[in-house]
Amino acid sequence: MIRTSRSWTGGTLTARSFLKPHHVARAVFHPSWIPQSLDPSVDQLKKIRVIAGAVAALGVYSFVQGGFAFDEMLENAVTASVVLFFLTPFTVGVMLFVWRRGGTVRQLKEPLLNSLKLLLLFIGSVFATVLLFTLGDTFGVLSKFVLSLAGLWMAVFVMAGAFRLTGNFFGTAAVHRCLPPLLATVTTWLMAIPDLITGDLHGLSLTLGILFILGAPVTVTAISLLETRRLKQRYGIRLAAHPASLPPLRPPAQPTAPPPPPYTPPYTPNGFVPPQGNPYAHPHGAPHPPSPGAPYGPGPHHPYDPRPPYHPQPPYTTRPGNPYGG
Repeated sequence: MIRTSRSWTGGTLTARSFLKPHHVARAVFHPSWIPQSLDPSVDQLKKIRVIAGAVAALGVYSFVQGGFAFDEMLENAVTASVVLFFLTPFTVGVMLFVWRRGGTVRQLKEPLLNSLKLLLLFIGSVFATVLLFTLGDTFGVLSKFVLSLAGLWMAVFVMAGAFRLTGNFFGTAAVHRCLPPLLATVTTWLMAIPDLITGDLHGLSLTLGILFILGAPVTVTAISLLETRRLKQRYGIRLAAHPASLPPLRPPAQPTAPPPPPYTPPYTPNGFVPPQGNPYAHPHGAPHPPSPGAPYGPGPHHPYDPRPPYHPQPPYTTRPGNPYGG
């Protein structure tokens, strides 16, 4: 079970952050208590699942027909929010019934409540966005302008939040790592099945209608199964097991630094290494008296010879008649 004693946003929001609604959405709809991805490959699968889920939410038929309407998108957002409000708790409740033998609901109380708060926060944001655009037509020009700006801010906030929530699915990974792919699969199929039952292909032909309606849920299901399989094989996380009965997660392997290259002394062409040590030492290590003519040995040519450089005998002898003599 994940402890969620940290703050909701992790202290990442500032006053300047509200100038960028997608930054606020990232902090609000992907809070700090949601666990990080276990594996880069699983995280990559999650990104692909997010794209497929976005295709299912928007509907490819809107772009094919060229009749994408903003009001219709708001209505679809409200409908999807109502469906999520009932579908998500129902699916989690079914899984709690499956997990009843491995643990209790009390052990999952905190992450379950946080996920419910995130769900209600998103649904409230969707309804607030629709309300702002609806009220803009009932007031004057100035009020309509202010409400339109607020509605646009909320629209970007909700769309960025929906992108975040498609990955973590209302933070249910804090309850069980396999819940987000399960909920994504159930949601996409629930959105596609009514169109298949009623035969509403949105003006497309039978082939294109079935392709675009079933393409997203089939893709999300395949990716979710692969994600669940990797969680089971690599980390021992099984969907049918209670989160409290799962083994402790192994931290992801940290990349190790490559070994340093072998040392190559400088200025050694062809791999020749000059002999190390004192070049003037005896080859066998035994001291020997230097030769008399050695430049640094004790002798008449030694620069540090303690003997005076001049002979004690004066260079000039004293002779009679020498003016410099004694």
